[in-house]
Amino acid sequence: MRQYAGNRVGLALVGLTLLGAGGYAWLRGQGRLFDLPRNAKVLPAELARTLAEDPWTLWLLAFALLILSMLALRWLLLSVGWGRRGVANGTGTAMLCVGLKGVDGLGRAGVRVADNGLRVHLTCPSDADVGAVVSKLDQDIVGRVRREVRDDETPAVVRVHVRRQRAERR
Repeated sequence: MRQYAGNRVGLALVGLTLLGAGGYAWLRGQGRLFDLPRNAKVLPAELARTLAEDPWTLWLLAFALLILSMLALRWLLLSVGWGRRGVANGTGTAMLCVGLKGVDGLGRAGVRVADNGLRVHLTCPSDADVGAVVSKLDQDIVGRVRREVRDDETPAVVRVHVRRQRAERR
């Protein structure tokens, strides 16, 4: 749940930043910003002189902004949902969680319905009994989810991710 809230907050911040930049550009173009004329300098004279003396700083700034924009674009595309396959299915996820109710320590569980079948994913800590999880999934949970979401002939891919154990800090 925290991931989606972070994405929404991040998207809101990006949107507000773009709105502010657009408003600044519009006001600057209209000549209404702090009674500055249209041909006024944007940077202070000392900073402009320093940047003119050391041209590598502009290249470094341009490269840093390019890397930042590529990272922001990747994050935005992943936030929108590109790269995911299928559509999340709440009923299937609920049935999966109810079926695995007795297993301790499950971090995440989800069911997605894709064109070529179901995608079930689970995240377990390193101390969880993975054998018990897999045997419960193998017995009847995946079959129930498959029947509820589509039909018995639908193929299903189950991915169980086991987290690494963190080293203890002293």
